[in-house]
Amino acid sequence: MRGRLARRLIGSTMTGVTYGAAALAILPLAVIFIMLLVKGAGSLDLNFFIKSAVPVGELGGGFAHAIVGTLIIVGLACLIGVPIGVATGIFLAEFGGGRFGFTVRFVADVLNGVPSIVIGIFAWTWLVKPMGHFSALAGGFALGMILVPIVARTTEEMVRLVPNSLREAALALGYPRWRTSLQVVVRSVAAGIVTGCLVAVARVAGETAPLLFTALGNQFFSTRLLGPMAALPLQIYAYALGPYDEWHRQAWAGALVLIVLVLALSLIARAVVRAKRQHA
Repeated sequence: MRGRLARRLIGSTMTGVTYGAAALAILPLAVIFIMLLVKGAGSLDLNFFIKSAVPVGELGGGFAHAIVGTLIIVGLACLIGVPIGVATGIFLAEFGGGRFGFTVRFVADVLNGVPSIVIGIFAWTWLVKPMGHFSALAGGFALGMILVPIVARTTEEMVRLVPNSLREAALALGYPRWRTSLQVVVRSVAAGIVTGCLVAVARVAGETAPLLFTALGNQFFSTRLLGPMAALPLQIYAYALGPYDEWHRQAWAGALVLIVLVLALSLIARAVVRAKRQHA
């Protein structure tokens, strides 16, 4: 009787500890989100989304140029990083058992741990300096470099979950190895790969340091890929450092929009996984 009571007590205690740890894990995000709502929601209006920055002293400006710039730069990063990352992940999972595969995997792990500002300096050295000016293209390249190792390792783990019996069945039907990998293996884990890509995009959408060395920022609305371009992280950074209260209010509003964008991408990734599980 005492032993049963002790086991129940220990079980209840450990369950409470795990729930407490989970609550502590989500507490920082909840506090940040509430703080952004309190300080930034009041500055959100239609002008914030449809107008660009205005000169100091004027009211009614917005972050339209920064929002569009973020979409363009992140879109460029996806065009550069997602195909390379997915292809690398498929290679590592299907053909990466040798020394070359080990080297690629090691380099991807190292790149995952490299500070983003170092990626920005690299992009500045190889793109901005030779071109002679900052550009959105360089910003997309820098963010794409951050995307590649994240997408590659996520794709590799997803492809490794596919049972070998599925590959053997396709090969037995006469499929070549490359077609088996692309049309059978990858298709079966497409939802997981898409989820990994969305999580990676959410990861790079808020990066500021690489864009300081590449896209630089722009106070005007611009869609020129070969010229400086605004982005939400850059605009928030510039306004937060400014001496004007109006800038500070808009910086809080921009931070709220940015975190909502990241949360939306994360929720979409979750929805894709849930839909795939229900379909299965």
